[in-house]
Amino acid sequence: MLQDTQTIRYYQRLTDAFAELWNRGYRTDDMRMYLDGYLAALRHSNVIEPYLIHRLEEEASRYLYDGSNFAVPQPQPQPDYY
Repeated sequence: MLQDTQTIRYYQRLTDAFAELWNRGYRTDDMRMYLDGYLAALRHSNVIEPYLIHRLEEEASRYLYDGSNFAVPQPQPQPDYY
């Protein structure tokens, strides 16, 4: 569980980006490459501690590979009362 406020903000940005990429038609492999690049940029910039980046990677990967996060809700059929 993430507890550092800055890390939580990065997590929220990542998950929002995942949802946007999914809606644009990208799939898990593409989003994994996006995550790898995002984490590499965080490591390079030294914005947050390396152990926090590792935790962020674990949580973002868990989110990415959970299929329920990208499930498209199906509309409920309306019952016909006639």
